[in-house]
Amino acid sequence: MTAPPRGPYADGVVPADRLHVPECDLGRFGAAELFRMLHIWWTFTSIVTVQMARKLFRLERGRSWAQTVSHAIRLSFVALGPTFVKLGQLVASSPGLFPQVLADELKSLFDDVPAFSFDLARKTIEDDLGHRLEAMFRSVDAIPIASASISQVHACVLQDGRDAVIKVQRPNLVHDINRDLHIQYRLARLIARTKKGALMNPVGVVNDFNRTVHEELNFLLEATRQSSFRDHIGYFGDNKWITAPEVYWDACGPRILCMERLYGLPIDTFHAFGERGIDAELLLRRGVKVWFEAAYVHGIFHGDVHAGNIWLLDDGRAAYLDFGLMGALPPDYRAANLAALETSMIDGDFRRVVTAFQRAGMLPADIGDVDQVAAMLKTMMEPMLDNRVSDVNLGEMLKNQLELAEQFGTRADENMVLVTKQLMYFERYVKALAPDWQMARDLFLVKNIFPEQVAAKVAAEGIELPES
Repeated sequence: MTAPPRGPYADGVVPADRLHVPECDLGRFGAAELFRMLHIWWTFTSIVTVQMARKLFRLERGRSWAQTVSHAIRLSFVALGPTFVKLGQLVASSPGLFPQVLADELKSLFDDVPAFSFDLARKTIEDDLGHRLEAMFRSVDAIPIASASISQVHACVLQDGRDAVIKVQRPNLVHDINRDLHIQYRLARLIARTKKGALMNPVGVVNDFNRTVHEELNFLLEATRQSSFRDHIGYFGDNKWITAPEVYWDACGPRILCMERLYGLPIDTFHAFGERGIDAELLLRRGVKVWFEAAYVHGIFHGDVHAGNIWLLDDGRAAYLDFGLMGALPPDYRAANLAALETSMIDGDFRRVVTAFQRAGMLPADIGDVDQVAAMLKTMMEPMLDNRVSDVNLGEMLKNQLELAEQFGTRADENMVLVTKQLMYFERYVKALAPDWQMARDLFLVKNIFPEQVAAKVAAEGIELPES
């Protein structure tokens, strides 16, 4: 019997040049961008006007005015393409910063964006693998099981009988995304001229989006990161309740990613925890623990933990999905975060936080008396650290941090913005599933990060940590 053909990356080794991600030249701005701005204005205006008219003349029943406007915004985002769909996903995952009605309406943008044709998907797969579809797979479902901003996902069966899914990139994405980036960069520069705007570092945010979105378009890079993340989950010999899909390198290419098929529901299907008798708080603690270890030990963390990317599996485990957006803190920033963790979890030494933040450039070297600044930080942060998650508003905390940064003449860094974004995602799940959890004081999260300190504190205080 003839063995089935193998794809170009069957050995799981990707040449370094294929992992390089060229970024967009943000300084460009011409006729195409002007026409796009007019198109954006026209799209929003026309769709909002039509939806408002339908509501006014009672052609659309069952929606409030707020729901009608939110619905119009969602339709506009879908019509305007991937960049706006990604913006909608951010809003949907940050209900503390945006109206709840808008966040709820935009949830469908995670996996319910109009699909492209299977003929186009087939062409991409065959071009990337160098073989006909039927030679590589027993079957591929023509109707996608999910369709999002960058790609759509088709269920398939490999030639050896394993169930899998294949993620296929949307055609002609680069041109459209780059054009929107040119516009965003111009707007960011205008915002940065204002006092408050400069603190938000909008140019840095657009620069970071430029980098991350082009990384997300390189599926070989995503496959490499996904494999690394999955391998590191069990690095300390625990974390058996958390997983990520295995990459099937035989069927991967620059624009396609084939992986193990997992069965479950997005983590924001909150009723499923009770129906299945799962301890939601414990599973969340285990999932956040894995994320902390990825960020602060292994060096690269999942940078897009919206509900569509974390699933409650049918077997009771949780899984991280979709590794298109990953973050990596530079050494000084990682040290600053570790200092903050050790202070909040272990000993309350805010001097450590001040000096670590100074080394990272997050606080100026000439900030003044370290003890006084440490006392100020302690006064501001300690009450929030002692709160249950349901009593904490990370959006408000971010605002406080920006005000503190303004006081000390510094500004937000895109690395910290990405970390804060993930914590805001976790905040939403925890408030719904484990509102009494004191996340900032949970030694379980850092048992592998500060093993000696945690062991000593657990023994001294008689704390019992759960199985991980």
